[in-house]
Amino acid sequence: MKRPLLSLFAFFAATLAASAQPAFEAPPPTTAPVLDAQQRRAEYLHRVDEVLTWAAGGGNAKTDDPAKLDLAMIAAKIVRGEDLPGCSQRVIALMKEPGTGPFWMFPSVCIAYLGRDRLTPEALASIRTAWRTTRQLRGDTENHWAMYYLSLYLMAELYPNEPAETWYSGKSSAENLAEARSYLVHWMDLATTVGQGEFNPTNYIGEYVMPLQFLANWAKDPEMKQRGTMMLDWFFAELAVSTLNGVLRGPNSRADEGSVIERWQAMASYFSWLLFGNTPPTAGYSGWGLYFAPLAKNYELPEVIYRIATDRTDDYLQRDRARVRRFWRYSDELSPPVYKTNYVRKDYAVGSTTGGRMDPIQAHVWDVSWAEGDPRGKHSTMFSLHPHSAPEAMMATFVTYPEPMIKGVTFEGKPSYDSPDKTLGCSPYERVFQDLDTVIALYDIPAGTRFPHINGFFSKDLLNVTEDKSGWIFAQGGRAYLAYRPLAGYEWIKYLHYTTGWAKTRLDLGDRLLTSPHLKNGTIVQAASVSEFKDFAAFQAAINALPLTFKLEPTPSVQFTSLRGKKITFTYDQTPVVDGRAIDYSKWKLFEGPYLNAEIGGRKLTLTHGKLERVLDFNTLKITDRVK
Repeated sequence: MKRPLLSLFAFFAATLAASAQPAFEAPPPTTAPVLDAQQRRAEYLHRVDEVLTWAAGGGNAKTDDPAKLDLAMIAAKIVRGEDLPGCSQRVIALMKEPGTGPFWMFPSVCIAYLGRDRLTPEALASIRTAWRTTRQLRGDTENHWAMYYLSLYLMAELYPNEPAETWYSGKSSAENLAEARSYLVHWMDLATTVGQGEFNPTNYIGEYVMPLQFLANWAKDPEMKQRGTMMLDWFFAELAVSTLNGVLRGPNSRADEGSVIERWQAMASYFSWLLFGNTPPTAGYSGWGLYFAPLAKNYELPEVIYRIATDRTDDYLQRDRARVRRFWRYSDELSPPVYKTNYVRKDYAVGSTTGGRMDPIQAHVWDVSWAEGDPRGKHSTMFSLHPHSAPEAMMATFVTYPEPMIKGVTFEGKPSYDSPDKTLGCSPYERVFQDLDTVIALYDIPAGTRFPHINGFFSKDLLNVTEDKSGWIFAQGGRAYLAYRPLAGYEWIKYLHYTTGWAKTRLDLGDRLLTSPHLKNGTIVQAASVSEFKDFAAFQAAINALPLTFKLEPTPSVQFTSLRGKKITFTYDQTPVVDGRAIDYSKWKLFEGPYLNAEIGGRKLTLTHGKLERVLDFNTLKITDRVK
């Protein structure tokens, strides 16, 4: 539905009244699209100002003492023109003990550029000195390298023609610039030809779009500036198509303990709120996300992306390609392809990859998740996994010694990796097939494997959980009916949750795990909308009437006719067959669906909504908009 256009007086009176309460504590926003472009822009600018106001004041913290300022607060104050002498003092103090690596580099770049005409020469010189004296680690993941090289590129442009001895790298400005540009162009080529390695990230989206925003605003080279703008659109388009009411759904290469069970609890939700206005932001605007706000008013979200995110009338199926995190060992392929499926309806979404090895620590392979009026605190998801943990998995993707890997990773923000009851991660012994809102996950776990069982996640928010004598488990989540079929015996245990990546203790939040201690195993989940059936009993009867046969020996195999009438045959490590036709993954495109389309190797993404079309062409570095 279309919201009526507010008068300027009424709009700003309303926003002023709401400004006393941050959006992450306020009632949830409407999910209806704002079709008037002027009103939409005004509401976006108001959200940006809300973030800047909150950041400059540090939330509830006192800020009359410069010693309390961090770099995000300083960035907001510079934009607002507040406490500039105190900001300069604090920058000088912070640069006496600079950090190392991408998570220090791009905030310091932000201050260096924002403060060019507002901070004292001494403050700016302290940043430049830190980039000379302190070695910067490049990191070992895709987001690390993107932040590292985007930051290095911009600093080398800011301080051109300077000799090698003035840089931590021992290279001149020109050499740093050339190295950074070479990697960034290479990375963008990968993303636009064979896909991201860190696809659909729940939190790491910020690590890409914030430094890309800096590039789009501050790069002197017109080509690199255009690349920054186009990559922002690329990332936000993929966010838009992968969300339901602003909440990121489906598979993720990088998730965490919080966002895998509470799908809303991710930085992606902050960007959905800021750009689309259709979900609450996370607490403190995700903290890290504050670095997007200082330049956010310079970004004009294309209308076609906004419409994709908010203005939907029909169910849609999106099939995409991505790539596995780079393998250094135990693989004949450097970055094997990932095949992603997302099926989105008004009441729920179903998403998956085909399973197997991806990111060894933080991958989320598949789920069914339902819409909630207010997603905060709701665990609106259902899925299963094999809780795999092995030194070989670490060694495949990390170039370090094997002995410290498992223990080390649990102390570095990934506490659940070595927990047998975890809900996060992928397994080399899982295969998944999805057809619309049906998911079949099969497991063939070798004897002697650590954690030889599977875990199925059952949310505290499910209603009417019913263990039927047929073997199906029925439940309702929101306006979605769910049918979960374990293929082997199971028992129920409490799910215990790490509240943060550095938590040492775990909490009982009320969720349960269906744990099945069988090496050959499987899960079938079928979803439907409540509106499709007279009542819950009618849904159960419809599921029980569906033809289903399966066997676990010698290899797990399922024959199932779905609620949509599809005859599915799926055997572990064999090609799935639907209605007699084998699925040919080799023909999958980079993006294929009603909204996003791109060919493998094409470097070109076409965004479509109704008559609106936008083409991002990295072959020519041109953006083309048209109304069909």
